[in-house]
Amino acid sequence: MGGTTMARPPKWRWVEFVPKITHFKPAGLPMRDLDEVVLTHEELEAIRLRDREMLDQETCAKSMRISRPTFHRIIKGAREKVATALIEGKAIRISGGRYRVVKRYYHCQTCNHSWNEPLITCPPQEAHCPQCESVDIDGANAGDRHPGRHRHRGGRGEK
Repeated sequence: MGGTTMARPPKWRWVEFVPKITHFKPAGLPMRDLDEVVLTHEELEAIRLRDREMLDQETCAKSMRISRPTFHRIIKGAREKVATALIEGKAIRISGGRYRVVKRYYHCQTCNHSWNEPLITCPPQEAHCPQCESVDIDGANAGDRHPGRHRHRGGRGEK
């Protein structure tokens, strides 16, 4: 039959780290004179997990909640982009992608205040209540707690 096939939309990729610095460029050259390479948030996360944290690909894929072949494609593309930028003297901009930020939820036992923070920015052993400064808190990875609720930021170019 002559029907068209609908492509399956890409799955969200879960990231634990969203950088505060999103532009890198060769020293001594103004941005207006440079071409740039755009690295998505999930590509940066793949580099962080595999090359910085030194995790194996299976563990990286599980962390991002994607298949190992998908992780392999993401890391391969990310490394190619970084290599191109370094060899050809291009700027790197981190932007966009299809991702959700994993968050950790906290609850203060002292004042009963609850809040959340991106997982990577607030390790549970360093967390304290922003309301009363108590360290008597409970924390849970949002991915492990309340799995059916929407509680992650993300999306195409969302900041």
